[in-house]
Amino acid sequence: MLVLRSSPASPFGRKVKMAALELGLMDKIEIVAADTTDPNEVLREQNPLGKIPTLVLEDGVTLFDSRVIVDYLDHLAGGGKIIPAGEARFAQLRLQALADGIADAALLKVYEGRFRAETERSANWVAHQDGKVARGLAALEAAPPAFPDRPRIGEIALACALGYLDLRFAGA
Repeated sequence: MLVLRSSPASPFGRKVKMAALELGLMDKIEIVAADTTDPNEVLREQNPLGKIPTLVLEDGVTLFDSRVIVDYLDHLAGGGKIIPAGEARFAQLRLQALADGIADAALLKVYEGRFRAETERSANWVAHQDGKVARGLAALEAAPPAFPDRPRIGEIALACALGYLDLRFAGA
């Protein structure tokens, strides 16, 4: 059994879970909560960066970063299922990168409020992240992705980024 270290609110953990569900692999994955702020959390031994998501393989080897994990899961499911080949591959990877960038910027805003004392918070830093989110959403609005019959990695990543914006910022 594979072990996915994540947390329910993580947009990147959610992306891995949605990909696994789409690939029919959820029954092969045990989801175990991880607390990235706990210095005694075993996650730091599983992933030297102490970040989620982290996938622990049956032989104990770990994969980290949602893009790597999703690529592995697609391979495990036979390949080409959610990460297509050819020209479609790069369109999907581009959409995934844009969606992940939006989620990254939103997460950095959350961390600014969570990990810095109020007197140390930077309005410029938050505005910089807001700009990334706004430009990313504007790019998507200007050229919306064409949704296929079955979601692929770009659409999955986008759903997770938009869901995270809804969760943390009421969609803004």
